[in-house]
Amino acid sequence: MFSNTYIQQRIQKANILKEAGLNPYRNDSLVDMDNATFLEKYAFLKQLETEEKKEEDSKVWIKGRVKFLRLMGKASFIKIEDSNAILQVYFSQNELGDLFQILKKNLEVGDIVNIYGFPFVTKTGELSLHALDFKLLTKSIVPLPEKFHGLSDIELRYRQRYLDLIVNQEVKETFKLRSKIISLMRKFFEQRGFLEVETPMLHPIPGGANARPFITHHNALNVERYLRIAPELYLKRLVVGGFEAVFEINRNFRNEGIDHSHNPEFSMIEFYWAYHDHYDLIELTKELFYYLLESLSLTQVLPFGDINIDFSSFQTMTYKESLNIIGGISSDIVADKEKLKVFLKQHNIKIDSDLSYGKLLNEAFDNFVESKLINPTFIIEYPIEISPLARRNDRDSNLADRFELFIGGREIANGFSELNDPLDQLERFKAQVAEKERGDEEAQYMDEDFVWALGHGMPPTAGQGIGIDRLVMLLTNNKSIKDVILFPAMKPTTENYIPIQEKE
Repeated sequence: MFSNTYIQQRIQKANILKEAGLNPYRNDSLVDMDNATFLEKYAFLKQLETEEKKEEDSKVWIKGRVKFLRLMGKASFIKIEDSNAILQVYFSQNELGDLFQILKKNLEVGDIVNIYGFPFVTKTGELSLHALDFKLLTKSIVPLPEKFHGLSDIELRYRQRYLDLIVNQEVKETFKLRSKIISLMRKFFEQRGFLEVETPMLHPIPGGANARPFITHHNALNVERYLRIAPELYLKRLVVGGFEAVFEINRNFRNEGIDHSHNPEFSMIEFYWAYHDHYDLIELTKELFYYLLESLSLTQVLPFGDINIDFSSFQTMTYKESLNIIGGISSDIVADKEKLKVFLKQHNIKIDSDLSYGKLLNEAFDNFVESKLINPTFIIEYPIEISPLARRNDRDSNLADRFELFIGGREIANGFSELNDPLDQLERFKAQVAEKERGDEEAQYMDEDFVWALGHGMPPTAGQGIGIDRLVMLLTNNKSIKDVILFPAMKPTTENYIPIQEKE
């Protein structure tokens, strides 16, 4: 693994440091402030009218990774980066004595250092640290990518995210923003009286969504368990138990394909709100988006790849209206099962001959509508056949009191007035089991305990899930889900390490 010439040279330098009595992997760091604080606190020095702009009485310890080296005869400049900013450091033989020569010969880009000194401004006007003491904390034996070419191989960036974060500052900023978005969402719901809870991630029965689960085995109980595909059924059990407003932020796992908007493990927030309906959720969701945009100081028109998304208003239309208005499918075709089947076949869309009307509508929506929903759009009145956990509409029993929110051509949220009729839920589960027996691997399992829980009485409730990864993609202008997940799923490879060119 470490046979490369450059790496061997660095290992040799680490050994030289050891022989000189300097541990290249020490654990005695001292830190008074981060680089950003240093640059902010002593920025006033740049405005001084004196010839020497420095403050020798303000001595501090700072730390960071060496990102640039300029070694000279008896003095050198380096630039070090911590999690917040890059800071220039000047060190010389006058202050460091023999240590200067050791550092000059063995310090390299990538090393992690701890430096003590005072602030001053160089002749070129750059606020810097004048080093009085210098500790090499960690010797980097694997070189960073060459400065001007950087780490541009996308697959390597995902496989070696640690390296991506070291060399690409904008990537680090994306994940800082992701953390802030999740924190803001938590704050939003807590301020509105929602209780954050934790539910199991190993399920005896996978439920809460139509998806193929990952299966594992519990040795002690000698039973199969499933990584959860959604927390929905457990959260609704809590509503039955008397928690009237709950939310959970956590991971879901679905054994499905990987593309620009799908990863087999992904983050979601799900929330349930007793004594409310799906229209209340629509208004709450609008509030959430405006809260995020304001808190993140974002404008209401955001770039997303080569398009702009306008958050100044949210559109609402029914499922069938969207097929006609957005999808361009005539109303008479949308209203007739057989005509719709012919239409789909004419457009080379493969469908099973026994698909229900609701699933035919879903095929049409997926192929002709979804990708065109750029600005925020709530689609309501979903077919009941594709909504096994949603409440039936009072006016039309073929429709569900359900919506999905689409932005940028992708589903961002799914919500509905919850089905709380235990007998109706039992029949829906039976229909799902029949679908599974006919070969639908994503159909839901029978969950008798959940039906039993509903039998005790669940108040009228509205529930919703929002995909956090896709939300972060929107707010950070990233077109691939891999760019907002620190360690996305990747196909195995034997070439795990970035190639480093040998010396010619």
